[in-house]
Amino acid sequence: MNQSKKAKALAQERLQARSKARKDINTIETSLLKGDRSALATAITLCESSAQDDRSLSRKLIQNLLPYTGKAKRIGITGVPGVGKSTFIEEFGLQLIESGLRVAVLAIDPSSQRSKGSILGDKTRMEKLSNHVSAFIRPSPANDALGGVAARTREAMLLCEAAGYDVILIETVGVGQSEIAVRSMVDYFLLLMLAGAGDELQGIKRGIMEMADGIAITKVDSGNEMASKRAKAEYSNALHLFPPSESEWYTKVFLTSAYEGTGLDEVQSNMDEFFLQLKENGFLEKQRKSQNLGWFDSLLKEAILLDFLSQPEKAASLIALKAKVNEGLIDPQTAVEQLLK
Repeated sequence: MNQSKKAKALAQERLQARSKARKDINTIETSLLKGDRSALATAITLCESSAQDDRSLSRKLIQNLLPYTGKAKRIGITGVPGVGKSTFIEEFGLQLIESGLRVAVLAIDPSSQRSKGSILGDKTRMEKLSNHVSAFIRPSPANDALGGVAARTREAMLLCEAAGYDVILIETVGVGQSEIAVRSMVDYFLLLMLAGAGDELQGIKRGIMEMADGIAITKVDSGNEMASKRAKAEYSNALHLFPPSESEWYTKVFLTSAYEGTGLDEVQSNMDEFFLQLKENGFLEKQRKSQNLGWFDSLLKEAILLDFLSQPEKAASLIALKAKVNEGLIDPQTAVEQLLK
């Protein structure tokens, strides 16, 4: 089955899941708390729906499940396209499972601005992990959400926690602003980088490196060792120039190869050390509170916009002003000001 057919099949599954959710929300809640993956998929589909009835049901579901959330480790993984995020996540996820943990992967696929479609092929790329009984993989389209993350990533993460998953891995599109969006909803932020792709620090924004709790150089396979070691030295030297983080955590650089299975244990040990330190100094609790406020701000902005545009006179003005902007009769800034008035 090609990617297009798989995307259509997945869309059909989600329609069926939405219909099922409408019929029995209580059954879904009970099954999800028992770790049922089908119920979890149905619940996430419900949260992703834009239908008003579904939104009401999803809010009720999240509220009921909120007491069962907050125990998982929330990990964000980002990097430029081609860095090997999916390959890294699959091997790293399998390693976490071998250590006795249950792993959920929320993989965000970029959406086409032309067709609004998305390939949603992460289950295909992570075949071994997706077939494991202790893993759950959910590909979701970024659509028009800012920052290269799906609009309901926070809700999906909470649902995975309620279903009993110990580690939530969020794979981003990696398109620039995704780092900021993901940083606001995870505990540990891992930046994947390639070696030997030119000047190692060229084009790497300082802000991205400052947000990283760990940097993993990927594809350190045979024949690429020297370039990888040079890259590690350059990244490590650059990190020393940054001021200490508020959490007093010092970012380290790792050499990894998902293909050869090397360096992943060091990344896992670093994450364990991170959570231990931040739990002891109280910063993890502070960070979780900040994540909740970020979630609140995101929902508030969305609600205000929807409420504003749902007013008939505003909707009519919007169409008229868009036409004027398109014809060059008015500049966008003036059009926005008129709409707000």
